[in-house]
Amino acid sequence: MGGSYDHAVTPEEFRAAGHALVDWIADYRTRVPTLRVQSQAVPGDISGKMPGSAPSTPQPFTSLLEDLDRVVVPGVTQVQHPMHFGWFPSNVSLASVLGDLASTGIGALGISWQSAPALTEVEEVVCAWMRDEVGLSGAWHGTIHDTASTACMVAMLLARERAGGHGQESGGLQALDQPLVVYTSSQAHSSVPKAVLLAGFGRGNLREIDVDPATHAMRPDALAAAIDEDAALGRIPAAVVASVGTTATTAIDPVAPIVAIAQAHDVWVHVDAAMAGSAMLLAEYRPLWDGVEGADSLSWNPHKWMGTALDTSLFYVRDVEHLVRVMSTSPSYLRSAADGAVTQYRDWGLPLGRRFRALKLWFHLHLDGLDAIRERIRRDIENARWLGERVEATPHWRVLAPVNLQTVCVRHEPPGVEGEALDRHTLAWTDAINRSGQAHLTAACVDGRWLTRISVGVEATHREHVARVWEMAQQAAGEH
Repeated sequence: MGGSYDHAVTPEEFRAAGHALVDWIADYRTRVPTLRVQSQAVPGDISGKMPGSAPSTPQPFTSLLEDLDRVVVPGVTQVQHPMHFGWFPSNVSLASVLGDLASTGIGALGISWQSAPALTEVEEVVCAWMRDEVGLSGAWHGTIHDTASTACMVAMLLARERAGGHGQESGGLQALDQPLVVYTSSQAHSSVPKAVLLAGFGRGNLREIDVDPATHAMRPDALAAAIDEDAALGRIPAAVVASVGTTATTAIDPVAPIVAIAQAHDVWVHVDAAMAGSAMLLAEYRPLWDGVEGADSLSWNPHKWMGTALDTSLFYVRDVEHLVRVMSTSPSYLRSAADGAVTQYRDWGLPLGRRFRALKLWFHLHLDGLDAIRERIRRDIENARWLGERVEATPHWRVLAPVNLQTVCVRHEPPGVEGEALDRHTLAWTDAINRSGQAHLTAACVDGRWLTRISVGVEATHREHVARVWEMAQQAAGEH
């Protein structure tokens, strides 16, 4: 395939290779359940299988497919495997894979509405679809970022500029006499403090608010006390990040009281529902984020539990004018007669150029349909509750956090084993399962002690797989 500079891969060569690649992907997905779940690679394994220099002449496409099997597949933890219970659901529906292929194949340049009107308007439409499907009002306006980490970063910039009187247009943070302060749960995702630091607030102006010891959710009384203390000392409370579904335990911060406290001090509220946002497709779970209409921004990731291919993170704001004022860039070479009449997504986030990400979501919705997606999410919640009941009914096993959605936090506590010895035991049996290649779990340190998270939610995971990992956990814990 391929050739000299004036003869790259032709459409017909692409057609043949594309058919072969689609066949490879379909075969790969079919055999995922037969693969080891956690990659057993050690540092240098993958790079050691690759040539020391890039090819200078075209190579056959068949050799690339062979290298996918030889080099890549062994170096990937199989998060589409039905026995993957680690981190969070990282589903990539094959429907959205087709959308990703279409996006890349079209190769649109998303630097302005004029450069790709379809890119902008399809994104507007699918963001509005998803807004409606999770029960949000028409006051919210959305865009698609790569991840919730980027969404949080943008939210912190918006909060900074509102609290700082749009200081970016003059002296910036350096010109402020009073420090700006951000508040979040001690259980918030690591991207939150990262965004706070990168937005220039400084670690000394980040308050980690205490959580309820039973639910691990932010305590509104502790938040109110922290804000009052900072305000009394002349500091400016700028933002609160409320987590709807923390990473470790899926804790749900109480959004309504948090919003009420923040509004009393004109504090920006960002709701991070990266994984748990998918549950809001189910009307019966929307009470988990009661009060969200009073927030200023929110994000959730269809590329997690819902199953649209990464990178598809929805970010919504209610004040678009403020968003554009903070994020706008308008170089002369991008100005057009359409300015002022259309959305310019370059003014809604960090990058100038953007991919046609909305096609992944559109294809997913079109080919799978929301009814099936909702049914699968309900199945996962039911399976997690089933597992939680089994754990609670078994001697020396504990469920350590409410099973709000699809994550079950467990610990095996043999009689007489406590403290650091119990931590070693927890990590040992969890690691034994992972090293077996038969399943994948992740551990987390909560309240100073380690626990094991069993995150249910892979598209291919059914009750039989949940039952199997529970059997594996009991067996592995009994051996350590």
